[in-house]
Amino acid sequence: MNAIKNKSIAIIFIAAGAMITCAGVVFSSQSSAADDKKAADPKTVRAAKAALTVTTVQPAQTALPIKLAANGSVFAWQEAIIGAEANGLRLVDVRVNVGDRVTKGQVLARFATEQINAEVAQAQASFAEAQANALDAAGNADKARTLQASGALSEQQINQYTTADKTAKARLEAAKAVLAVQQVRLSQTGVHAPDSGVISSRTATVGAVVGSGTELFKIIRGGRLEWRAEVTSAEVAGLKPGTMVNVTAASGVAVAGKVRMLAPTVDSVTRNALVYVDLPATPGILAGMYARGEFDLGTRSVLSLPQQALVLRDGFTYAMRVDGTNKVSQVKLQTGRRAGDAVEIVQGAKAGEQFVASGAAFLADGDTVKVVVSPPTTAK
Repeated sequence: MNAIKNKSIAIIFIAAGAMITCAGVVFSSQSSAADDKKAADPKTVRAAKAALTVTTVQPAQTALPIKLAANGSVFAWQEAIIGAEANGLRLVDVRVNVGDRVTKGQVLARFATEQINAEVAQAQASFAEAQANALDAAGNADKARTLQASGALSEQQINQYTTADKTAKARLEAAKAVLAVQQVRLSQTGVHAPDSGVISSRTATVGAVVGSGTELFKIIRGGRLEWRAEVTSAEVAGLKPGTMVNVTAASGVAVAGKVRMLAPTVDSVTRNALVYVDLPATPGILAGMYARGEFDLGTRSVLSLPQQALVLRDGFTYAMRVDGTNKVSQVKLQTGRRAGDAVEIVQGAKAGEQFVASGAAFLADGDTVKVVVSPPTTAK
């Protein structure tokens, strides 16, 4: 009796479990069908797959400046050497130092004049003596010529007086020349600036006895500097005198220069040519400094995209192109020069194509985006 009762209870439990299982299957089927219906809705599909809301930009023609970068050093335009003209004299006064700006004719240093003054006085005395002898000889010669017709003097005596007159005059000229030399030596006791400029070197020392030709100073004529840029033999063809250059020295000081001339030859070892660029006198730019510059070669119209539209991945530059179905495709670009926000597109994009304007880094190839209608945006 108990066995029959237990068997009835088991059958009841089995029937109840089967009913619960059927109800769960039916509910699951209904839920799955509802989800499938919702997924099949096109609006739902687009909303689920739109990875990002974006605006688009088209490549535009932009006038970019053409620049040629070069390196070089700053030199003095011309450096004059000022030496001693007097020989064996002692320096008693040095009036300038390195960095001083001087004017043409300014006295830079002086030598002792005692010895020269004495020699000038001696030359003046010799000149005065020669002058007196010349006057006496000239008087005797004149008297001899007046007596020539009377026969009081022989022809030989008259010739002697005439010769003495000529000799006295020659000695007078020699004494005059000696005096002039000594006066020149006296003037050379003052060292004068041959041109206006800046003292770049000084070896003159008070008390030193120097020989003729000894270097005392170096001067940068006019204070003018020049930048000697090195460019390749292929690049030099695009340059000409008058081209403007923006030069930045190692000190950070920037200045605008102008090409004065191009070297007539190319270095046979480096295959580089020198370009001479005039620089205005500017504080912070000194001869001997390294400098970098850019030659302004005009402008050229190129296809460009804004910087925000570009993505750098694995060392390459990409942009996300948007097609008619709002799907994006990753496009590899070859870029060139930059000017502000505009980047030159050498290869990979065409005019009229649509690209994601910003946020392209968050997209992958094949993503679908939602394009927001906005005022036309092009690269500037």
